[in-house]
Amino acid sequence: MTIGALAGFSQTTTRQALRKLNLAEYAISQLYVDTVDENSLVEGAIVKMLSQLDPHSTYSNAEEVKEMNEPLQGNFDGIGVQFQMMEDTLLVIQPVSGGPSEKVGILAGDRIIAVNDTAIAGVKLSTEDIMKRLRGPKGTMVDLTVLRRDVKDLLHFAVKRDKIPLYSLDASYMIEPGVGYIRVSRFALNTGKEFLEALQKLQEKGMVDLILDLQGNGGGYLNAAIDLANEFLGDRELIVYTEGRSERRHNYYAKGNGHFKEGRLVILVDEYSASASEIVTGAMQDWDRAVVVGRRSFGKGLVQRPIDLPDGSMIRLTVARYYTPAGRSIQKPYAKKGDGSAVEVDFKEYRSDLIARYNNGELMHADSIHFPDSLKYTTKRLKRTVYGGGGIMPDYFVPMDTASYTMMHRNLAAKGVINKTVSMYIDKHRKDLNRKYKDFDQFNATYQIGDDMLGIMKQEAEKLKIEMKDDEYRKSLPLICTQLKALMARDLWDMSEYYQVMNTTNDSVLKALWILNESYERILSVMKNE
Repeated sequence: MTIGALAGFSQTTTRQALRKLNLAEYAISQLYVDTVDENSLVEGAIVKMLSQLDPHSTYSNAEEVKEMNEPLQGNFDGIGVQFQMMEDTLLVIQPVSGGPSEKVGILAGDRIIAVNDTAIAGVKLSTEDIMKRLRGPKGTMVDLTVLRRDVKDLLHFAVKRDKIPLYSLDASYMIEPGVGYIRVSRFALNTGKEFLEALQKLQEKGMVDLILDLQGNGGGYLNAAIDLANEFLGDRELIVYTEGRSERRHNYYAKGNGHFKEGRLVILVDEYSASASEIVTGAMQDWDRAVVVGRRSFGKGLVQRPIDLPDGSMIRLTVARYYTPAGRSIQKPYAKKGDGSAVEVDFKEYRSDLIARYNNGELMHADSIHFPDSLKYTTKRLKRTVYGGGGIMPDYFVPMDTASYTMMHRNLAAKGVINKTVSMYIDKHRKDLNRKYKDFDQFNATYQIGDDMLGIMKQEAEKLKIEMKDDEYRKSLPLICTQLKALMARDLWDMSEYYQVMNTTNDSVLKALWILNESYERILSVMKNE
């Protein structure tokens, strides 16, 4: 929505309040003792007004709007490489298939040391600064200087920037005979199309049942969530509805043309699954269409309408709430502090909710979660009891796995030692690995993390003064080996292979497989009678 579109509301605005605001800004800009930045004043006033409403009504400047929209629009303009920083040097993990860098011959393992004759290696540039140099409008040229292992001279490439796709599906594969697995990381412009393509490929491979992984998915576009939910529901079955003070109730229905309306479905969620993820999960749970596995989702059920401002900035204003088909609001409570005109949302308390869940034991024990009877609702088909008032509570609770996590592991991960270990090892052994392992299945079945790689990790940890206590090392070693192997799979193949390795130790994934193997229908029947 634009400012012009808001003109129709002028008859109902409080003119006295607007005059008061305009006069205050005019007086400050004209009479204040020192020069002031009027744009900053106005932005500050907007932010302050929104802070009195709810946690999700926000203001973003023009640059923030661009950065916010990029992952959801499905592409950006750039050179097309996956990379990470290693020893102050940009190391290419993989060129994007069919992208500009691959077309000119840039390879995995290359080090980009200069962009347009400006050094980016050894000068301690931030990742953001490097990305700004690599990205640019489609069709523009960028000159890259590359250092390649076993090649004596520096290599020079002229790359024409192009649209680089951003995918919202992290993984799609057959996890067991007859069982497919799809992980959706965000709900973006092309999510529905990506999901359908992945679904049909898995069905061609014999998929009968599906595990849909929405763990860590923070949401995105409402229409993408509706497209996804449509794949599972029958004609005119309600997916979600929205309603607000000035927004009449709007119902969103399935069209009945979905491609997975009959197969058994398990959905995985956790405390980071939010918004569009909760819309899909809530609809499937309310229609008894899926078994939901994991931990209570985040609880974001407020609808924001984007209001574009003339300078490219944007207000995202909450105008309604989401409700599941059974009538549940999934928005978790948020407190306000202060009194009179100084009341505003207590953002500190709202943002620390996940810490509070951890401290009160909710992430480890299902019986730590209590819902009042006033928030009790009934599912559409099996008449099971479900609850509103803050996220989606799974049908099967899976506690957070803390058994392998130690202070040593946290330090290794936080300081990038695990990632760096893999990058160093693959950089040295890439040719041998590619020659020995012709495909991922062979690698996954036979490769074991050896003492040579663990030795590299210990050396890097010692450089950063990370204490490697024997008891913590033994406790975390299985997890560390899984992560090292998964990162190797990602660097040698792609993200789908990464998750194929990591999912072998993901308790929610393992619980989903157990449910499908134990008799899905019997489990639904048990839940109905509980």
